[in-house]
Amino acid sequence: MPRAFFSWSGGKDSMLALHRALDAGYRVEALLAMFDDRGERSRSHALPPALMQAQADALGIPLVMCRASWTDYEAVFIEQLRRFAAQGLTHGLFGDIDLQAHRDWEERVCAAAGLQAALPLWQQPRRALVDELLALGYRARVVCVDARCLDASFCGRLFDADFIAALPPTVDACGENGEFHTFVFDGPRFARPVPHVLQAVHERRSTNPAPGHHVVAELA
Repeated sequence: MPRAFFSWSGGKDSMLALHRALDAGYRVEALLAMFDDRGERSRSHALPPALMQAQADALGIPLVMCRASWTDYEAVFIEQLRRFAAQGLTHGLFGDIDLQAHRDWEERVCAAAGLQAALPLWQQPRRALVDELLALGYRARVVCVDARCLDASFCGRLFDADFIAALPPTVDACGENGEFHTFVFDGPRFARPVPHVLQAVHERRSTNPAPGHHVVAELA
């Protein structure tokens, strides 16, 4: 049984990849979540640490949280992977689907720590993955949208058939191009739903690592 960590965003693709990995016999011993250098929000989906901890607790897998700036992100990531390798883990699991640049980075950082990267969703049809996730009974909420692709009305909604049907034709149902991000809070791998409250929806503009304009849901 391969011993692995999962590079965890808390979103739907991570969840489906974790579900498949567990079915395939991986022993997932840690969910690795990267946070900003103050530890206030996750780098991937801007989620608060308490909510991600509650998610990990419901999944029954320890959460490992690392803080990093965009400047030292890779160095911090590799350092943690080396700690995993020292503990006897052999694999790193990732939820990417078909973006080659992401896979190249993941394979490189894993190799630097003596681990092997595995991507359970790789090269699968995007819409088929969405249908699989929903058919399995997972529930997720949209926590961030790229304002260039979707307006604020899409942020904070449940990720379900109605949400997908309302997407413009130019937006991928899987959001693999960064059009939106999600937070999974219930499903067959959860011991219990993760309670959360949608407090507000607001705009966020950033300059690092690249200029961006997003609408973000504040959950607690």
